Amino acid sequence: MRAEIKAIQDGLATVGYVADRPIATATHLALALEKPLLVEGAAGVGKTEIAKALSKWLGAELIRLQCYEGLDLPTAVYEWNYQKQLLHIRLQSQDGDAHQLEREIFGPEFLLERPLLRAIRTPERAVLLIDEIDRADEEFEAFLLELLSDFQISIPELGTIEAEHRPVVILTSNGTRELSDALRRRCLYLWIDFPDTEKELEILRQRAPNIDTAAASEAVHLVQGLRGERLAKTPGVAETLDFATALQALGHKGPLNADVVRDALGALLKDPQDLAALTPERLREMIGRTHGD
Repeated sequence: MRAEIKAIQDGLATVGYVADRPIATATHLALALEKPLLVEGAAGVGKTEIAKALSKWLGAELIRLQCYEGLDLPTAVYEWNYQKQLLHIRLQSQDGDAHQLEREIFGPEFLLERPLLRAIRTPERAVLLIDEIDRADEEFEAFLLELLSDFQISIPELGTIEAEHRPVVILTSNGTRELSDALRRRCLYLWIDFPDTEKELEILRQRAPNIDTAAASEAVHLVQGLRGERLAKTPGVAETLDFATALQALGHKGPLNADVVRDALGALLKDPQDLAALTPERLREMIGRTHGD
């Protein structure tokens, strides 16, 4: 294993993130090549946590843009401080130099930075998280191409603003729609699946070290079994953490049993059909398999 990749795994471990070789390798390449990293996978596999952990490890500011349908440029990039502009116009209108006044009110001091512009203008390298890009419209995705290619943003009144320090860019997608080839070509790519039992146990040990080892193991094995079921909403790693913590809060000790698991299921399953499908009989069967493991 290359020393750089091992260093990233060790570094992310210090802030509680368990990075396997593919994740550490993709992160190393994103840092070394200064290219955006597109991370895809099901909801709950830990895509967003990569950016959070990387920010903590690097000691860099985390700038997050949460995408949604209808996201527009004033929300994501910049807008003008209209109230400040109007006040300035009122104070300066008696001078009579309209052209000078126009140049003044469209100066940098009247600009309101939103996440993308802030990531470009920050005096130190930041980590830019563009979260759930698949939820944004295709028009907004097209706008991102300039940013991801040249790390610059064009503002008609000010010209082109180039990054002083290229941010570390992490884009996440849950695959709710197909992203354009143009966007994919500008990024390195990483696919994350749900962790296997060993990795999920290590995550639990890192994030919740006070949970009993045997109880953590049983909780993880039960969740791993549930992911093999046909669920409307498959529980992610965050739900595993919540479930194990809930068991502890309920005072659970010893082997899992159907009653205590039912009490804690609200921390694990978030769909009424999934809860209804997990009958006491089915739950006891799954717990029995867990004990068998």
